[in-house]
Amino acid sequence: MDAPRKFEKPPARPSSRSPEGCLAVAIRVPVRIVVLVLVVPVRLVWDGLVVGGRFLYRTVLRPLARAVFVWPWVALWRYVVVPLAKALGRLTDLLVLVPLVWLYRYVFTPVGHGLAWVARQVGDGLAWLYARVLTPVGHACAWVVNGVAAGVAWLGRYLLVVPAGWLHAWILTPIGHAVAWCGRGVMWLVRAVGTGIGLVLYWAARILLVLPAIALWRWVLTPVGRVLAVVGRELRDALGHAWRIAGHISLAVGRVLGTLFRWIFVEPVSWVYRTLLTPVGHVVRDLVLRPAAEAAHAVGRITRQVLAAARESARQARADFRRMVFGEPRQPEPVELREPMSDDTRTLGRSTTVLTKD
Repeated sequence: MDAPRKFEKPPARPSSRSPEGCLAVAIRVPVRIVVLVLVVPVRLVWDGLVVGGRFLYRTVLRPLARAVFVWPWVALWRYVVVPLAKALGRLTDLLVLVPLVWLYRYVFTPVGHGLAWVARQVGDGLAWLYARVLTPVGHACAWVVNGVAAGVAWLGRYLLVVPAGWLHAWILTPIGHAVAWCGRGVMWLVRAVGTGIGLVLYWAARILLVLPAIALWRWVLTPVGRVLAVVGRELRDALGHAWRIAGHISLAVGRVLGTLFRWIFVEPVSWVYRTLLTPVGHVVRDLVLRPAAEAAHAVGRITRQVLAAARESARQARADFRRMVFGEPRQPEPVELREPMSDDTRTLGRSTTVLTKD
């Protein structure tokens, strides 16, 4: 028994990538430099177009699309299609469904019941005819047909089947065996000739076509394909690296432009608003707008008081005019009503209440 193996180094896993050759190393650096120089302007233009497109989409295209394509269809659906569909539904109920229900209930149902009764009577008559007339006649015809068929079968057996079996067994079978033997010989000969011709054509095609094609593939196309694969892979990797590096460069340029825009425009405008416009606005609000608002409130209050006094004066003048023309208004006459009292208070007397008519 073998001793247990300890501290053995696990077998090394084969590398997933093949070692890079001199051609890849020689192509990589210049290709990446050239591609980076060509891709950076394209990436900058692309990022600028993306930013401009997003701004244009958010501020112009999306509201315009909603105003042109969404809102008209919503209005058409809400204010035209839905009311028209409801009107058509009600009109259909009144003109189609109600007459159809009435026609089904008072015309088709009685007619269907009558037709069902007639069909039942006709079915009973046909059943009686089948059971009492057609069945005995059919049995008699079947007996006659069975007798005729038995006779015809006996005549066919001894006039056709027996002679045909004898002819097949003693004449056609030997002739067929001889023809089959001759056919097998001819097929063997044709197969042998075809095999020889096929071998000749196979070796000719192999020598003239297959071997040159294999040599071309092995010694010409495969090396060229490997070189082109290395060049394409390096070009693809170079494009990827250049695109990512150009993205970082574009991000840095964008941040620099944003910082410059903030320093040149945003911060001066914010400083002017914070240090100049805000104090001036507060001064204007405290010295001009607030006194003007208080004066306007006072004027409005005085105007309301004057209008109320004018309305009260006009009301008093109308009342005085009515008194001068029509005299004093007539006072309502008092009406005496007696309230029913309970048994407990009836001993103390009855009280009267004087109410005034309106």
